Amino acid sequence: MLNLLALSIAEILGDFQLKFFARGHKLGNLFGGLAGYVGVIYFLIKSLTQGNVIFVNSMWDGISGIIEGIAAYVILGERMDKWYQYLGVVLVSLGLVLMKWDPKIPYN
Repeated sequence: MLNLLALSIAEILGDFQLKFFARGHKLGNLFGGLAGYVGVIYFLIKSLTQGNVIFVNSMWDGISGIIEGIAAYVILGERMDKWYQYLGVVLVSLGLVLMKWDPKIPYN
């Protein structure tokens, strides 16, 4: 799970830097974005040593979508247009829980 979290964070850092580059054309942001995606490759390889492509990609998409969405909401002030788009985020969160859920483990 830590590799998946690191993978998602590397992607988010890369995305934010590339967004800043797209708006300000500062080379530092471009290099920061590229560095983020080098991190994506590294942590993707590490994650794939521990899980199959279906699981790793689904978890990565869900985790990064939620974390990046929260960061965009808080840091960039971005908002979605429709209430049901936020419901989609809730459903993604539920999907992540179901992917990690193991009914054999008791929750006392």
